[in-house]
Amino acid sequence: MFKNLGKELKEFILRGNVIDMAIGIIIGAAFGKIVDSLVKDIIMPPIGLILGKVDFSNLYFQIYPHDISYPSLETAKAAGAVTINYGAFINTIISFLIVACAIFAIIKAINTLKNKMCKEENAAEKAAVKECPRCFTCIPAQATRCPNCTSEL
Repeated sequence: MFKNLGKELKEFILRGNVIDMAIGIIIGAAFGKIVDSLVKDIIMPPIGLILGKVDFSNLYFQIYPHDISYPSLETAKAAGAVTINYGAFINTIISFLIVACAIFAIIKAINTLKNKMCKEENAAEKAAVKECPRCFTCIPAQATRCPNCTSEL
């Protein structure tokens, strides 16, 4: 059972689709980091400034302990407080929306390109085909007799 496992695994890994998928995952992870930085360092600071100098990464709700208040999320975490970090969640949602829009734009461009290529292929196929005047079936353009009704063209 395990004799061919190494060979099969090697064949699986060396297939084009697996390598393409691995490259896509690596590029996606790098793109995710860029988007996180874009949200945290470029988009959210002006929004926080407009909303009254709010630092979204520092927004949290403290669950425990009730009697102690901490000046920042970092201080609360260092003290072992239990918090709900809704500011980080807002940043994550915005990052997700940016990635989703980018992926949508890429997929839209790919689909447009595929549709254009299909139309060109269909035009070439239509030029290579004609319709029989007797039985109205599609036949090759070079045909001199219909293969369906055997009428001469």
